[in-house]
Amino acid sequence: MPHTALWLDVGPVEQLPALGARTLPVQGGQEIAIFRTANGDVYALQNKCPHKQGPLSQGIVHDTTVTCPLHNWRISLISGQALGDDEGCVPTIPVKIDGGRILIGRKEALAGAA
Repeated sequence: MPHTALWLDVGPVEQLPALGARTLPVQGGQEIAIFRTANGDVYALQNKCPHKQGPLSQGIVHDTTVTCPLHNWRISLISGQALGDDEGCVPTIPVKIDGGRILIGRKEALAGAA
């Protein structure tokens, strides 16, 4: 399969501030939140907290977690799992950096899209 068929290029790493996030709409599917940690790692999750579907992209990033802005649930950027006493999971999307550009898994990014 060609390289482009497996991965979607969503732009340069530099456009994503450390401890920041941006969203990526998916036509017919779930919006994706792309996060950058303080040490420069990049993660992607569906942009919905498993609790009340809060916009995780508007949460605060700490190390490898994001805190949902609605009810302060902490979600692992690595696994998508809610942490502490909370239970739930957010689908994660594979990410890799290639030549300074962020690539996300096409199949996972488009899961649920018509």
